Amino acid sequence: MSKHLKFKSAAELVKYIKDNDIQNIDFEFTDLRGKLQHTAQHVDTADEDLFEKGIYFDGSSIAGWKSINESDMNLRPDITKVTVDPFSSIPTVKVFCDIYDPLTDKPYDLDPRSIAKKAEAHLRDSGLGDEAYFGPEAEFFVFDDVRINNEMNHVSYYVDSIEGPYNSGTKYDNGNLGHRPRVKGGYFPEAPVDSLADLRAEMLSVMGEMGVPVEKHHHEVAPSQCELGIKYATLTESADNIQIYKHVVHNVAHAYGRSATFLPKPIFGDNGSGMHVHQSIWKSGKPSFAGKSYAGLSETALYYIGGIIKHAKALNAFTNPSTNSYKRLVPGYEAPVLLAYSARNRSASCRIPFGHSPKEKRIEVRFPDPMANPYLAFSAMLMAGLDGIENKIHPGDAMDKNLYDLPADELSQVPTVCGSLREALEALSNDHQFLLKGNVFTTEMLENYIDLKMEEVAIYETTPHPVEFMMYYSS
Repeated sequence: MSKHLKFKSAAELVKYIKDNDIQNIDFEFTDLRGKLQHTAQHVDTADEDLFEKGIYFDGSSIAGWKSINESDMNLRPDITKVTVDPFSSIPTVKVFCDIYDPLTDKPYDLDPRSIAKKAEAHLRDSGLGDEAYFGPEAEFFVFDDVRINNEMNHVSYYVDSIEGPYNSGTKYDNGNLGHRPRVKGGYFPEAPVDSLADLRAEMLSVMGEMGVPVEKHHHEVAPSQCELGIKYATLTESADNIQIYKHVVHNVAHAYGRSATFLPKPIFGDNGSGMHVHQSIWKSGKPSFAGKSYAGLSETALYYIGGIIKHAKALNAFTNPSTNSYKRLVPGYEAPVLLAYSARNRSASCRIPFGHSPKEKRIEVRFPDPMANPYLAFSAMLMAGLDGIENKIHPGDAMDKNLYDLPADELSQVPTVCGSLREALEALSNDHQFLLKGNVFTTEMLENYIDLKMEEVAIYETTPHPVEFMMYYSS
């Protein structure tokens, strides 16, 4: 009953709802920041019109969308993307939706999911491919206690995990058993050092029940850090899956009395959380990235990499969209800050994973993090890659040595990702023509997005930080 459900008609979905005693229908959509939103309809309203025409809601209440004088928006269900909610005490189905402008009856230009669908359509219209496949690897932390204070005279946070090496000397009522990962020591110790295996296993099982094709789970490098493996899918489908992934991770952790976060750098001095994104293009049933060039890549794949590297700083506004993202993107913590490509080198921002066959040939873009809105990040990377293919932007020679061990003069010649969210937003402001092709992104959407994220930058840049008191108070 709880797998991903695809219906051919509204009548078929209505029948399913009645046959399975569903009481609520959750209409799911994603805002510009990437947060999943929902509103529920009672089963008594579940007729064919509901799923064909959708419902209206106040778009002005969603950050970055309509103004108050033009607020009505149409939330239109996609009946090919339906799943049962395992966390609701009342039988509930979740239906992913697209946002329509009621005046034009067309997809809303600022709706992330509609942008993803336009990106897929642009790929087909370009003649360069039929499908773009994306395989994201999102990491996250799990904590036992989280306390946050942001007052005029008091700014602090406190996170705690029984796995944290900072708890090696803590007194517990039942004793401190001593088994925990060291700093950067979480990759792949067995239990009891890995204390999160059961939690991850349940997350993976629930995700599978909700229709996401799952593969694996494991502890990540930092104590308290995890990763769940899901299978690749087409662009929009993969973005949908990441939204379910985040929903499941948050809610399973919550059910265990714990707190999960996708914040890229919650712990000082240890690895942060990334979201490496594997991607490839297929045309006429064949992998376009397989060939006889470096590491078995085609020229098409190399040009795609060239586009990613050329537009990387603008892409950072979508792939690394938080001020915290740039506390992860620093050398020394396996963070891929250097804009180079390699078949083996994980310090490069683009890696070519090993594959047994041409069908497995893909590239892995390593600088994104899980704060990214997946619809926007995947679409922007596809558009950058397509620009590289169309303009034959070659990425230069591969870099197979450890880039962090390069002499300073050589290292200075390797371009890097942005160092701050402000820099990324300025890069997007100056480099976005590639995103406007096919009307995939629009100027209005980009302006609204930049304005929305600059609000975050302003708060961050004007808030005194505890470290500043430590460094400067007595100066």
